Amino acid sequence: MNAVAPALNDAAKKLPTATLQPPTLPEEAIAEVLRRAFAEDAPYGDVTSHVLIPATATATALLVAREPGTFSGGAVFEAAMKMQDPASHVAQFIADGATFAAGETIMSVTGLARAVLTAERIALNLTQRMSAIATQTALYAAQVAGTGARVTDTRKTTPGLRILERYAVRCGGGHNHRFSLSDAVLAKDNHLAVLTGGDPAKLTAALAGVRAQLPHTVHFEVEVDSLAQIEPVLAAGVDTIMLDNFTNEELVAGVALVNGRALVEASGNVNLQTIAGIAQTGVDIISVGALTHSVRALDLGLDIELSHPL
Repeated sequence: MNAVAPALNDAAKKLPTATLQPPTLPEEAIAEVLRRAFAEDAPYGDVTSHVLIPATATATALLVAREPGTFSGGAVFEAAMKMQDPASHVAQFIADGATFAAGETIMSVTGLARAVLTAERIALNLTQRMSAIATQTALYAAQVAGTGARVTDTRKTTPGLRILERYAVRCGGGHNHRFSLSDAVLAKDNHLAVLTGGDPAKLTAALAGVRAQLPHTVHFEVEVDSLAQIEPVLAAGVDTIMLDNFTNEELVAGVALVNGRALVEASGNVNLQTIAGIAQTGVDIISVGALTHSVRALDLGLDIELSHPL
């Protein structure tokens, strides 16, 4: 299990749900992502900057929004710059989780020009993606406001960037699902098919056997694709039932059947046009893969404001 995941999850649990201020990203998690990114992008240094830019030249650059959105990734931007020039000065003017308009300056950096230019693409790639996720999440969260349902992400994240993308979801007012396969049991249709051999009559006993093996601290969630599966699953003592690809009418019926005996999660066919109606059915959780798997990078630019080519 990722060593930083438990601390991040514990921090998230302590947040008041009405004001989702994102907890600080662990420095070691940011550094790990950046080390891999720079090893890929500049394995033997930045040849262009080395031959064109004097070693002692300095520059000030501004991170400027080309379109409106919700910001995420200030610590990542700063760490990228300082990884190339530890003495650089970085300032943040728009907080993570805050909105900005097109044309606003979000951050600035002053330091060695070579370092700023080398770090530029990595810093932009990550903050553009994180801000896109935060912006997308804020749109979804606004659709469920006042319903009691919480919007969560899924494991449909970019490999290696999950901790950053999950943080960005929180910046947008969303919540996180399990961080990894190691964090909870989530039995989906393929798991159940193997577990029961395709015999629905074996479902309750099979799931109860699983429940008996789990420590009380491990959350147990089961996906169902029909109303008929709800009672057999509840009889096994699960914590959450995922109603997958249910119509809104079926979701209402499912919530009534569960009747508070477990948390109810809705999944499948969730988009900005459907989520408000889903939230009105009474479900507790709405998981949305689109928060992370299909966002378009937000348009942010790094503009050199002042340079001293010594």
